[in-house]
Amino acid sequence: MVLVLGAGCCFVKGYVVEHLLHFRLLAKLSQGRMFSFVSKRLSLMMMTKVCCFQRNFSSALPPLVPVKLPSKMETHFWYVLPDEVKSESLLSQYSELLSPREKKNLYHMQGDQFKKSALLARVLVRTTIARYQTNCQVNPRSLKFKKTIYGKPEVDWENGDKWCPPPLHFNISHTSSLVACGVTVNVPIGIDVEEKQRRLKNKILAFAKRYFSPDEVKLLTAISDPEIQRQEFIKLWTLKEAYVKAVGRGFSAAPFNTFTIRARVVKMGGFHHFDTQHSEASEIVVESSDDPENLTRNWQFALLDLAGSHYAAICIEKENSAGGVTQNSNVINMWNCMVEVFCDFFAGEAGVPMRLTVWKTIPFVEDERVSGTGAVVPISGLIKQL
Repeated sequence: MVLVLGAGCCFVKGYVVEHLLHFRLLAKLSQGRMFSFVSKRLSLMMMTKVCCFQRNFSSALPPLVPVKLPSKMETHFWYVLPDEVKSESLLSQYSELLSPREKKNLYHMQGDQFKKSALLARVLVRTTIARYQTNCQVNPRSLKFKKTIYGKPEVDWENGDKWCPPPLHFNISHTSSLVACGVTVNVPIGIDVEEKQRRLKNKILAFAKRYFSPDEVKLLTAISDPEIQRQEFIKLWTLKEAYVKAVGRGFSAAPFNTFTIRARVVKMGGFHHFDTQHSEASEIVVESSDDPENLTRNWQFALLDLAGSHYAAICIEKENSAGGVTQNSNVINMWNCMVEVFCDFFAGEAGVPMRLTVWKTIPFVEDERVSGTGAVVPISGLIKQL
């Protein structure tokens, strides 16, 4: 485990052998948070090996703590709570990481809270991606982005002769009270976060009839308690949003009412309507309205209660279904899928769980691994927290 307080900071067997540069700056930026951050981690010093990280991208901000790339079928999920980022000095430093276009877009936004959330979203993406580079050699400010023909953002890597960019996929989502970024390797990802207390201006069923599939409307109609109905609506919306973003072809290519979210109860076998009111382990699947007998099994979902205040949905493509297949392999995959469906239906067996690691962060100030704690509570989907 590595504790990094600033550039030029070294620990050898737990003893500070070099002065802590920028300690005062960090304390000022975090308005005292750094002192509590240090006190919580001083007990780790005796176990720490030599760890030196030199600044190479900013004269004011310390380096980012590097993180290993996600492993196969693993998802990394990072989030920031805007209310915990209170320092105007830190926000000013964050704004310097943005591109001219991002700054211009931010300038034209209305509302201080919305601007802050949008700023943190761009900073979280830049700093998160930069963490995965060897020795933090990528400057978060220098990262460039482009959009696919469907409008999904991705990193515009500058390929070099001696460096091959990592096959990272990312997706962002934010409300005024939480900003999140999901990361995978080799497979597409889509995420969505929604406030649990979100209120709708329209009546829920009227809204659902406009955007949801008939089966999902029936599910919501059967719920008599208005509060439970509202919560189930938000969960469904969050999952559908994550799926559309993972597919990456835009809302027009996958309207919400053209597919149904269902949950497969593991211990029972078979499928039923999406329902998070029961405690059985369940696998979330997608059913196409055009072909109800065909379950879209290429996607894996996780639905979480995050920070006690938000629902978070994650959708990733299963690795064996990602692109680059031949016609023969398509036939083989189709046959394997048919066998898998047959076996799963009668045996009631589940698929491979999504491996999930979650961090709560304030970029450049502190990172806290919260997966497996009360801050990340699985609601539905096959999930293994790391």
